[in-house]
Amino acid sequence: MTTAALPRPNLHRLAPGEPVNTNLLREHLDPFNLALEPLGPAEILRWAARTFGSRAALSCSFGGPSGMVLIDLIAAQSLPIDVYSIDTGLLFPETHDLAREVERRYGIQPRRFFADLSLAEHAATIEDKPWQVDPDACCARRKLEPNRRALAGRATWISGVRRDQSPSRADTPILSWSDKFNIFKLAPLARWTGDEVWDHIREHDVPYNRLHDQGMPSLGCTVCTAIPDGIDPRSGRWPGFTKTECGLHI
Repeated sequence: MTTAALPRPNLHRLAPGEPVNTNLLREHLDPFNLALEPLGPAEILRWAARTFGSRAALSCSFGGPSGMVLIDLIAAQSLPIDVYSIDTGLLFPETHDLAREVERRYGIQPRRFFADLSLAEHAATIEDKPWQVDPDACCARRKLEPNRRALAGRATWISGVRRDQSPSRADTPILSWSDKFNIFKLAPLARWTGDEVWDHIREHDVPYNRLHDQGMPSLGCTVCTAIPDGIDPRSGRWPGFTKTECGLHI
């Protein structure tokens, strides 16, 4: 049966707490995406909460504005979706400040996950700064491995990835399957533009990382983030390398 012949999926048929039929969702990703595509982010998050319950988790870096919009939408609807962050040991002070502000504003305590080696221990293994020697390996150790632990036992991973962020993200589906982390991945803001994100932040007085006011639209580690040298907001990431992604979303 072709995708076009499949019936439009009933996005509300899974009751809270009902085991997710992983095979069913994986086999019908295309029609599910057709049904999710016209929905707004708030509706998509409600569907995720109904479908996956407490096994849904939002990854927030406290660096990008998209994650802040998702936290605001989750809190406004009192959805049972956990929030977690990956602390590489190299985050900006403003990033930590924002995480504390989120705790005060929304009354939530995002879980923090760290690399299995401290920064000093990691550097000692190669006798140099790991982000300069092999940034891909550094991201794998300090971001991907902790993310794998953060998602253990989860059914879906929610992220703030948007199609307009970079060419590599232009085809981002709202619902996909991540072979890398063996989990469903949900991008409620995939259709939104940067302007829509900032409109929501201003309209709802959502806290955001103050480094954005200093011309840094895409934030990661202190040693791998600079002011963009072009119109691509991610061109300031990993300056001096062709690398544009940490590996979480590719």
